[in-house]
Amino acid sequence: MKVDKNLFAKNSSWSFDKNVPKEFDKHIYKSVPMYHQMHWLCEELSDFYIKNDSTIYDIGCSTGALIKKLSERHKNKKKTKFIGIDIVEKMIKFAKKNNNAKNINFIKKDLTNYKFKNSDFIISFYTMQFIRPRDRQNLINKIFKSLNWGGALFLAEKVRSYDARTQEQMTTIYEEFKRFNGFSEKEITAKKKSLKGILEPFSSNANIQMLKRAGFKDVSSVAKFICFEGFLAIK
Repeated sequence: MKVDKNLFAKNSSWSFDKNVPKEFDKHIYKSVPMYHQMHWLCEELSDFYIKNDSTIYDIGCSTGALIKKLSERHKNKKKTKFIGIDIVEKMIKFAKKNNNAKNINFIKKDLTNYKFKNSDFIISFYTMQFIRPRDRQNLINKIFKSLNWGGALFLAEKVRSYDARTQEQMTTIYEEFKRFNGFSEKEITAKKKSLKGILEPFSSNANIQMLKRAGFKDVSSVAKFICFEGFLAIK
C-alpha cells in the first residue's frame, strides 16, 4: 500500500526500515501537525537543563535531526555528550552519515534493554507510542532513575481523547490536516491500516499518570495541537 510519494507499507506492518530513513523527515513534517514548532520548543526547554558536563539522550532518534539541532545549539559546552538511540539499523546509519559532530554518538539498541547513564535531559519524540504498552511503564521507570535530580524528560506523543465523540472529531480534523498537506484518500487509509497494532497512543491523562507512577512529581502539558501533545516531566 502506498502511504506517501515514495513510501509503501503493508497492513498492520508499518516499520521505519527499508527506504523510510531517507524519506522520513519530509514525511513526518507532512504528517504531524506542529512538528517543527515542537522541535523549537524542545530546543528552548533544553537551555534550562543542559549544562557544560551533561549527557543528553534522544530515544528513538530516527534521522538524528533533533539531536543535531541541540548539539549545534549547545556547541560551546565542550564536555556535553549527546546520544541518539534507535532500534532501526538503517536509521542509525542514516543519522551517522548526516551528522558528523564529534559530541554526538548514535547507538542501535532496543530501548527496553538499554542501560541509561546518568543524564540531565532526555527526549522521547513520538517514540513511546511505538513501545508496547506492557513495556512502556518499565521504560519510563528506567528513564526516571537515570535522570539526575533536577533533570527532565520531554515527551511528545500522539494522544487519544477521553471520550468517543471528541476522539471522532479529532480524527476527522487530523485527516483534514493530512489532505491539506497533499495526502490522497488512499494514502491516508493505507497509513492508518499500516499502523494498526503498531502505534498505540495513550490519553493525555494516562501519559501523565504513567510519568507520576515512575516518580515524576512535576509533570506538565506544555503544548497540544489536535491529537499531538508535549509533556515536560521534571525529577
